[in-house]
Amino acid sequence: MMALSNTTQALEHFQGIREALQRALNAGEHYTLWYNAEASDFVRFNHGKVRQAGQVDQIEMTLGLARDRRHASARLTLQGNVILDRPRVTEAVSQLRGVLSDLAPDPYLQLNHLGWTNESSSLQMAPAPGDVIEQIGNASKDRDIVGFYASGPIYYGYADSAGAFGWHAVSQSSVEWSLFDDAGRAVKAQLAGPAWNPAAFEARMAQADLHLEMLRKPVRVLQPGAYRAYLAPAALGELLGLMAWSAFSARALRTAQSPLQQLFAGQQSLSPQLGLSEQVSGSLCPAFTRDGRIRDDLRLIEHGKLVGELVSARSAREYGLRENGSDMEEMPRSLCMDTGTIETEQVLAELDTGLFISNLWYVNHSDLATARLTGMTRYATFWVEKGQIVAPVDTMRFDDSLYQFLGPPHLLGLTRQRELSPSHSTYGRRHTESMLLPGALTTKFVLTL
Repeated sequence: MMALSNTTQALEHFQGIREALQRALNAGEHYTLWYNAEASDFVRFNHGKVRQAGQVDQIEMTLGLARDRRHASARLTLQGNVILDRPRVTEAVSQLRGVLSDLAPDPYLQLNHLGWTNESSSLQMAPAPGDVIEQIGNASKDRDIVGFYASGPIYYGYADSAGAFGWHAVSQSSVEWSLFDDAGRAVKAQLAGPAWNPAAFEARMAQADLHLEMLRKPVRVLQPGAYRAYLAPAALGELLGLMAWSAFSARALRTAQSPLQQLFAGQQSLSPQLGLSEQVSGSLCPAFTRDGRIRDDLRLIEHGKLVGELVSARSAREYGLRENGSDMEEMPRSLCMDTGTIETEQVLAELDTGLFISNLWYVNHSDLATARLTGMTRYATFWVEKGQIVAPVDTMRFDDSLYQFLGPPHLLGLTRQRELSPSHSTYGRRHTESMLLPGALTTKFVLTL
């Protein structure tokens, strides 16, 4: 396999596959090529020791073939050598060609017919895995750490018969870990960015240490009810991450399957302080989709009102809408929330008395139609009095609507600083979806038991 850490070689391989497809086509056929590759370093830690370390290079392509409004696709794993990969690509075209005649025409098929070009590369030099292991190992002394580190370049490519060409190369480094004490109490933390940041890791570890020490204080047992609360960016991310699966989908909104259906209908509103965007520019995700659409920045919520939705080419044709660069899933890939005016250092003072929620566990819909969510406060939730943390709070279930804790008049404010929360999923491959979120201070967050 080629050296995937070399972006020039990766691009040349993609170009070679593209040229092989162009030569394999017959008249009247349209191809689409979606290409993703990675060169990833992985390290798993348990009890503060390295339990697994490895390096993965992999290349995958999804080939689509269409003719006479019939279409089929195949996914292939490539070796990274054009000479070796070309016969497999040509054979895949032949197999799909044989399938097409047995398929019914698709009335909603929308192929790209624009010859656009979009290229971006923001690769940064990754540290040697040994250097990161050494730093995390030094931080693990006298600590019970369970964690996962991943780093390295990720590549996306798109090409089709219309002449569209997209190439996106990005660096990503992320570490997610939990600190445990002897009683099994845990603090969860994460850090992500385009490059490994030793100083930021040390600062985040110091904060996690402080929270773990606070967890050793006598537990405060709260009664069910509504509480003033601060939701840290990671906690807010758990809530919005679930909502975003279908919240802004044009298809879900037209079929009443979106949790923001009442916002769409004008029956509910969120706080006028709240603004959300699909922030493509500057994000980890490519500015093009796997079906050949260009993605642009899109405003979704403005002053608490729904002002935008994600419209795929298929939904545009089915519902008579105008497509805006969304992929078929119609999910935000780089969700970004507007900042507020609260300084992070002043969060406890602004909270005064109430809950400090650093993270959440097990979040699910309890009533999708009313944007009601439920889950647990398992990780590092504290009771605050007069701006000081006084006790950890026992694990409790929450059940509340987004229209309440982020709605008028309950949302008091958002922090000026935001945190990047990338996808830590490695199912099949690493992913580049992310959220950039502030913390949120609310007067009402409902605990049920």
